[in-house]
This record gives sequence, structure tokens and C-alpha cells, in this order.
Amino acid sequence: MASRLNPYISFDGNAREAMEFYRDVLGGELRLSTFGEYAPPDTPGGDKIMHAMLETPGGFTLMGADTPPGQPYHRGDNISISLSGEDAGELRGYWEGLSADGTVAVPLEKQMWGDEFGMCVDRFGITWMVNIAGSSSPAP
Repeated sequence: MASRLNPYISFDGNAREAMEFYRDVLGGELRLSTFGEYAPPDTPGGDKIMHAMLETPGGFTLMGADTPPGQPYHRGDNISISLSGEDAGELRGYWEGLSADGTVAVPLEKQMWGDEFGMCVDRFGITWMVNIAGSSSPAP
């Protein structure tokens, strides 16, 4: 699979509704994961969407999520760009370039879902997320 560049939208608790709406409009397959799938069952906000991905027949990919519980939601700052794929070398290169002279919010490292993931804000204030599928790098 080639690396992909996708818009990633943050929502204020209505990601499921929004992503289902986009699926109805654009068509395609919608995959949803909740915060509760990766936390204890009594976790507040466990039913909220941690990650959603819509892939359409026309080749569009749209991603989104609810703002994590306990973090503020800021309208206008609610879109990021996601780079994802399996080519670890290519994606790590993008990460190095994008995070240089920027701010790393989440270091690029193995995550609980098994992929390598990192998030940074580049020197122009744009938030980037990099996800390397099924990375075999050691866990932190």
C-alpha cells in the first residue's frame, strides 16, 4: 500500500453522527473505533469515537475523531493532516522533516493499537499525524 495523505477532522462529541453523514453523502465503508475499546469499561467518554475512517468508492479518504475526554475542543483548530501507510522508511522521513523546527505532541513510537504513530505541529502551525501500519519497531 502506498502512503496516503488524508484530512483528519476533530469533533466535539458528534464524530459518529458526522462521519455517518459523510458516509451517506459520499458512499463507502466507514470504520469506527471508540475510546472505550482501549480503556477500562467505566472510562468517561468511552463511547466517543477515538478514530473513524471513511473510504469512498471514488478514492476519497476522510478521517475523524471526537476530542479526547478531558481535552478542550477549539473550533477552527479542528483539522489535521494524516500521513499513513506501510512504508516505514518513507513515513519516518516525512516525520523527520515535518517535526523539524516544530513541536512534537506525541513521539513517533509504537502505540496500543499496534501501529507506530506520532503527532506534531510543524513550524507553520499545521498539525500532522503519521501512522505506520503494523510497524515492527520495539514498544517504548
